[in-house]
Amino acid sequence: MIRHLGILVLTLALGACSLFGGDEDPNPPAPLPEFKASLKVKKVWSASVGDDAESLRLGLTLASDGTNIFAAGPEGRVSAYDAQKGRRVWRIEMDAGLSAGPAYGSGLVVVVSRDGEVIALDATDGSLKWKSKLNAEVLASPAITRDMVLLRAVDGSLRALQARNGIPAWMTEQEVPRLSVRGTSAPVISGSLVLAGFDNGKFLALDIAEGDAAWDAFLTQPSGRTELDRMTDIDGAFGVIGNDVYVSGVNGRTVALAVESGQVMWSREVASYSGLGLDWNSVYITDQLSEVVALERTRGVSIWRQDKLKRRVLTAPVPYGKSVVVADFEGYVHWLSAADGDFLARADTGAAVYSPPLVVGDMIYVLNEESSLTAYRAKFETE
Repeated sequence: MIRHLGILVLTLALGACSLFGGDEDPNPPAPLPEFKASLKVKKVWSASVGDDAESLRLGLTLASDGTNIFAAGPEGRVSAYDAQKGRRVWRIEMDAGLSAGPAYGSGLVVVVSRDGEVIALDATDGSLKWKSKLNAEVLASPAITRDMVLLRAVDGSLRALQARNGIPAWMTEQEVPRLSVRGTSAPVISGSLVLAGFDNGKFLALDIAEGDAAWDAFLTQPSGRTELDRMTDIDGAFGVIGNDVYVSGVNGRTVALAVESGQVMWSREVASYSGLGLDWNSVYITDQLSEVVALERTRGVSIWRQDKLKRRVLTAPVPYGKSVVVADFEGYVHWLSAADGDFLARADTGAAVYSPPLVVGDMIYVLNEESSLTAYRAKFETE
C-alpha cells in the first residue's frame, strides 16, 4: 500500500496534473507553447496495438530488430509490424494481461504478464518458446543477451533467466524503501556486464553469467526530514555510450560513471524520474519538473534548458537526427533542437504517452496509453 501511495504523493508534490479534476491545482502543467514549426514531420503509418491501458502506468514499450517493430497491449496482444510500411507481420493473443515489454534479443520477443509470468516468443512468427513464473511484478522492459533474459522486478530484485528455456540462473536483491515511486528502470547490457538501478539509490554492475557484483555506486544517499525527501529511486531510462554509463535518480543527481570500474567521471544536481537520452555529444535529461536539460557528455557542462513544458509529465528525451524528442501526458510529441532546445515541430497522438519514443533508422515510433502506435519521419535541412 505504501509503495502505491508513493506515486500519488510524488505526483501531487510535483504538480504534474490534477488527479481529482477541478481547477484548483496550484502548479498546473504549462500550456502548449506557440511556435512556428521549422521541421517537417510526416506521419507515415499508425496501428492499433490493443486496448486502453487505463492509466496503470505499465511498463509497455516498443522494441525492434531493425526490420520489425514489436509492440504489446495491456490486455495481452503482442504484434510485429514492418517498420517502414506498418504492415502487420504477426499477432498473437495472450490469456493474461501484460505489464512489461516487449524486449527483443537473440531471436526472442519477451513480455511479462501482470502476475509475473515471463513469456518468450519467436521473433519471426510469434510462436511460444517458453514461459517462466517469477512471482514478482515487473514494470520495466527486460534486457536480453545470447544466454540470459534479465528482469528488474518491483520487489527490489534483478533476476536472470536462461534465454534458451527460461530456467532461473541467478538473482540479486536490494532493500526497497517504505516509500518509492511506482516503476523501475530497465536493465542495460554493456559487454559482459548488466547495469541496474534500484529504489534505494544504488546502481549495480553485475557479471551477466554468474550475477557477481563488479562494482556498485550510490547516486544519492537518502537525506531529508520526510520520507518523500529521502526518496532516491532510480526509475528512469539510463544509457551507455562509449566506455561510460549515464544515470539519473529521483531527488538526486545525474552521474557519469566508468562502465568498467564505477568511477565517477562527473556529477550534476539534476534529478529525474523519467530518465535521460544520449548521443555522442550530449546527455539530455527530463528533470523532475519536466524541464528538458542538455549537458555536455564528457564534462557535464550545461548547454541548454527548455522550461516551457514544465509539469507536462514528459518521457525521457530521445535523440533523433538533429533533434531531441519527448512526449507528454496529453499525447503531444515535441521535437526540440539538439543544439539549443528550441521547438522545431509538434504532433498529437491523441492520448497520454509515458514510454519513450523509439528511433529505428530514419523513423521514430510512439506508443500512447490507448495502445495506438504511430510512426513519424522528419526531414532535416541537410537531407
